[in-house]
Amino acid sequence: MNPRLVAVGDNVVDCYPDLGVMYPGGNAVNVAVHARRLGADSGYLGVVGTDAAGRAVSAALAGEGVDLSLLRTAEGPNASATVRLVAGERKFTGGQDGVSRFRLSPADLERLAEADLVHTGECSLLEDQLPELATAARRLSFDFSERPREYIETHARHAGIAILSSPSGSRDEALALARRVRDLGPSLVAVTLGSHGAVLVSGDETAWAPAEPVDVVDTLGAGDAFIARLLVGAVRGENLPDLAAAATAYASHACASYGAFGHEAPLDATLATPQAPDRLRGRGNDA
Repeated sequence: MNPRLVAVGDNVVDCYPDLGVMYPGGNAVNVAVHARRLGADSGYLGVVGTDAAGRAVSAALAGEGVDLSLLRTAEGPNASATVRLVAGERKFTGGQDGVSRFRLSPADLERLAEADLVHTGECSLLEDQLPELATAARRLSFDFSERPREYIETHARHAGIAILSSPSGSRDEALALARRVRDLGPSLVAVTLGSHGAVLVSGDETAWAPAEPVDVVDTLGAGDAFIARLLVGAVRGENLPDLAAAATAYASHACASYGAFGHEAPLDATLATPQAPDRLRGRGNDA
């Protein structure tokens, strides 16, 4: 079975000024690419700019075989993030939204209704459109990352699958959090714990799996790799313990190379100077 998954929302170029390179990324793009690598028929709905950064994102998606029939291009700069690495841990130090904001059209919603699963998240700036998105999608996945309780309580009812990040929390705390979010409506909840693995809750069933030991180069996008493996496995009906183990293992190995999924490009001169941080820079959570 090849699941049909469409990721909706953010894309960026992750700029590494210390290395002089940039990589395509963003939660929705990363999930679409990793889902495709995992055998899903994946697509991406979002907006890229007309600059070198936008072309880099488009070229990487096309090279990975992601369906781009819903991709839009808008005149102006692509979204970007500035990344610094501290002992392999990615730290966002700035960025810009560029042309990334958009409205879903009735035609978009019709196309999304054809997918087995639609994914978006807190970095995609689509909160005011979640009711329409949830109504159109057969099943909606939402990445809450490290958002506060009030945000989760407001939006969790729209999600069939909810993913949260608690890199400094304990396994027991993650389990309690997952159960609270489950009670808000999602049928499957995942809480990632960075190097300590992840907890899954579905109904009364729970599972935990540790992260696999790897030589960490760059944690950027590891959480998005986790999400992609989680979603593909969920659509395929994998049991919870196997799903937890497979998703954490896949995320762990994503830390062994730079960028969210490769496709290195020379850092564009216009992006070499960090911009002031904005809301998009919360994306790319650790696993």
